[in-house]
Amino acid sequence: MSHLDLYTSFARPLLFSGLKLDPERTHQQALQWLNRLDRPDSGAGSQWMRRRLRDNFSLADERLERTLWNQTFPNPVGLAAGFDKDGMASTIWPDFGFGFAEVGTVTWHAQPGNPKPRLFRLLKDEAVLNRMGFNNQGSEALAQRLASQQHQNRSFPLGINLGKSKITPLEEAAGDYAASFNALKTLGDYFVVNVSSPNTPGLRSLQSTEQLKPILAAIQTANTEQRPLLVKISPDLAEADIAAVVDLALEYRLAGIIATNTTIQRSNLRTQILVTGKNVADEAGGISGKPLGDRANQVIRFIYNRTQGQLPIIGVGGIFTAEDAWNKITAGASLVQIYTGWIYEGPWMVKRILTGLLHNVEAHGLSSLAQATGLHADFSEE
Repeated sequence: MSHLDLYTSFARPLLFSGLKLDPERTHQQALQWLNRLDRPDSGAGSQWMRRRLRDNFSLADERLERTLWNQTFPNPVGLAAGFDKDGMASTIWPDFGFGFAEVGTVTWHAQPGNPKPRLFRLLKDEAVLNRMGFNNQGSEALAQRLASQQHQNRSFPLGINLGKSKITPLEEAAGDYAASFNALKTLGDYFVVNVSSPNTPGLRSLQSTEQLKPILAAIQTANTEQRPLLVKISPDLAEADIAAVVDLALEYRLAGIIATNTTIQRSNLRTQILVTGKNVADEAGGISGKPLGDRANQVIRFIYNRTQGQLPIIGVGGIFTAEDAWNKITAGASLVQIYTGWIYEGPWMVKRILTGLLHNVEAHGLSSLAQATGLHADFSEE
């Protein structure tokens, strides 16, 4: 039996249904275990375990490397923001095959997030609905943790995703983002302005050019280290609004765009009733996973074509297989990120994706995966 079959046939049903475990509690327990492995003083047993993880889950090949923002990404598959909000395991992700990782979303003020339950699996749709609400320990706590880990010789890029504190009024958002950035600006390899989560009241209105401008201006003024700055956008924006954000990104010399965040759309879902007993259409939150895949590809392709490939894109949303990742890359993404798919497919997923990407590189006669970015960008959507 393959690793995939072993996970999907036995481990996943047990974790998702058989033990009736709360998804958020399971997530926190996994992070606590990873945090113990991640410590430099974790001992010989943990170091042995990390070597075993690398042997099983990682794949190195020069054809997979990407160079962006004067940084080398060992491969294009990263861990998306939201999994490790507080940087509890920030150096361990290459052991699972990832080429980079993004911690956060972090806010200037520590905050508990929204009331529980706030994380739901939509098993029939291979999706997740979350309304976490940027629960995190705050930017200064993250800065202290990352500073203590600097001596661990991190060999891969680490991004930091910044959000607005819930208690901060929208008109003071620029100062809130800038405060977080100032606390962390020497500790991340790139930074992301998250104005697209549906789980903080009013946050997505910050994607409008009038409200996004002062945020970008404040951060770029503080950006004396010249760190790459990206913005993460919603899949629910109209084409004209995406174009406006793209134009603003070019005006403020942003390093790229992350496309996309979760969606508030509920159309064509097979799951109708959640464990709360309510209809999924009546539950607040953003949906990630397979239902997001096609829309994310459309947004990536639109951005790539509008910028003629001059603005790097990190593609995220609905990646479960190598073909899913390939479709985002050929639509215009330089890098991709996963989260929900990793939960559904298991820890061997990254290695399977990288293997499949190499097969596609060979099948298309390319010398590296970098040549595949935008390969199908001007294809019209079916």
